[in-house]
Amino acid sequence: MAQQYVVMKMGKELYGAPVMQVVSVERMMDITPVPRTLPFIKGVVNLRGTVTPVIDLRERVGLSAAERLDSEAMRIVIVEVDTMLVGMIVDSVEDVVTVEESQVSTPPEVVGGLRAVYLHGVAQLGERLLVLLNVNRILSDVEVDQLKEVEKRVRG
Repeated sequence: MAQQYVVMKMGKELYGAPVMQVVSVERMMDITPVPRTLPFIKGVVNLRGTVTPVIDLRERVGLSAAERLDSEAMRIVIVEVDTMLVGMIVDSVEDVVTVEESQVSTPPEVVGGLRAVYLHGVAQLGERLLVLLNVNRILSDVEVDQLKEVEKRVRG
């Protein structure tokens, strides 16, 4: 069975998030920092009236945020994680591709700094590899709880 993925770039790596979980792709906007959160949780944005926590996916997967080249191309990909919206800052959004299940192989233990638990698999796209994210697992339960706490604090 085929599934569509939004292709996001971080550094030289391509990552895919299931289209079914991607709510929107937004240009960078002002992010309100929230104190006492994990370093990769950048804060919250007001997305059409909804307070949405934002994480830096680059930092989450262990890449340095300082290595970003083109801030014009940066986007916030809004995904649904356990009935909650979360924004993920990525270097750029490249495309939407259809991946057949037969193209997906089981990820090695670590791919591009990401442990396999965060991944659905790895797909070969021509000459390049697409790392397929398991968006529901990209945040641990503790981190999801912290993001929910951030939402509550901001709402008052």
